[in-house]
Amino acid sequence: MTYEEALAKIDSYERFSRRPTLERIAALLERLGNPQDGLRFFHVDGTNGKGTTCTLLASVMTAAGYRTGLYLSPHVCDFRERMQVDGEPIPKEELAPAAERVFRAADELEGRGVRANEFEVITAAAMLWFSERKCDVVALETGLGGRYDATNVVRNPLVSVITSISLDHTQVLGDTVEQIAAEKSGIIKPGRPVVCGPGLPPGALEVVRRAAGACGSRFVEADAASLSAEKFSLAGTELIYRGEPLFLPLAGEHQLKNAATALAVLDILRGEGVRVPLPAVRAGFAATRLPARLELISADPPVVVDGAHNPEGIAALADALRRFLPGREIVAVMGMMADKDVPHAVRSLSGLFSRVVAVAPPSPRAMGARQLAALWRAAGTPASAAADAKGALEEAFSALKPGGALVICGSFYLAGELRAPALQILKIRKK
Repeated sequence: MTYEEALAKIDSYERFSRRPTLERIAALLERLGNPQDGLRFFHVDGTNGKGTTCTLLASVMTAAGYRTGLYLSPHVCDFRERMQVDGEPIPKEELAPAAERVFRAADELEGRGVRANEFEVITAAAMLWFSERKCDVVALETGLGGRYDATNVVRNPLVSVITSISLDHTQVLGDTVEQIAAEKSGIIKPGRPVVCGPGLPPGALEVVRRAAGACGSRFVEADAASLSAEKFSLAGTELIYRGEPLFLPLAGEHQLKNAATALAVLDILRGEGVRVPLPAVRAGFAATRLPARLELISADPPVVVDGAHNPEGIAALADALRRFLPGREIVAVMGMMADKDVPHAVRSLSGLFSRVVAVAPPSPRAMGARQLAALWRAAGTPASAAADAKGALEEAFSALKPGGALVICGSFYLAGELRAPALQILKIRKK
């Protein structure tokens, strides 16, 4: 089986199963010898920030000399981003055989009337690969929810982490932050420490605290005040932690919360005798790379790619644009999923863009470009609908004025589709 054939087969599985349960992933992994049971995890959940927190933890542990796995979802530019060891994505020649073993196990299950879904298959392949690579630790990001998420087969995590709680996927997780917190608290395991990101809504925080207490788990709320920011810019954030300088090449004030959460997790490790020296923290933070999180792909002209798609993420984008691009005329290429709170996103970003080029991201759940453009025009911002991604980029770059900036936003699907073409256009323009 080739890499391309493996991806096509993965794509053939249903995205979601009708019945939420851990039985399917448990049965799948059992047929593979339960590779996850020989691994140690940071298990990270949250509405926003979980991918960043996982990447920070993985980067620091690699810098400290541990063979470190990283599991992320979704990918932005390349499927192989989803599973990495020491910062390197899974090689194509290693993904295909791991996936093929999972497909055989999944076929056995289907013969008994149990069909695994896409995320379960991907998760099983990642567990198998991390085990084969003999990882010392894996930073494991949940997919959706927590209690019934496929990643929740891990039994004894080093630390369970909940980065943030806000309204997203309400049709699945519940329509209050307390209900969502209850679902995400399902990753907490008896006797294992729990770290909560700073600034959770009080009701959600109390739900997590009670869940930790019920499991006899130590509860730690990360403290953003443990860090001070010396300088914010689109190129990154300069921090002071316990008197020592740290540089985080990720933009936005919200990154203070992600950094504080990761540092709280590392403190717990040290307390349990794991060696994570401060130089490794410094090196790991500086080496962190994550596409489409307020990513500055060009400084002149400023071009920012951001995948934020829920109210909390959109608010962080709006704050960053006000802080880092004041007074500039900003052209936006924007696309969103129809099941997101698109009117709220338009309200939050209203007044920041001089023009919006709307386009449908590559997903059957995408909102139509004309509908999105109409919402922007109703909010008083000039907007047009592009027929496709290439046309949207060309229109946006044509509308870009001297001294202006361009922002690609609204969806990780859109970010993944447009990031490389935008870089290519920038390369041609600078010749």
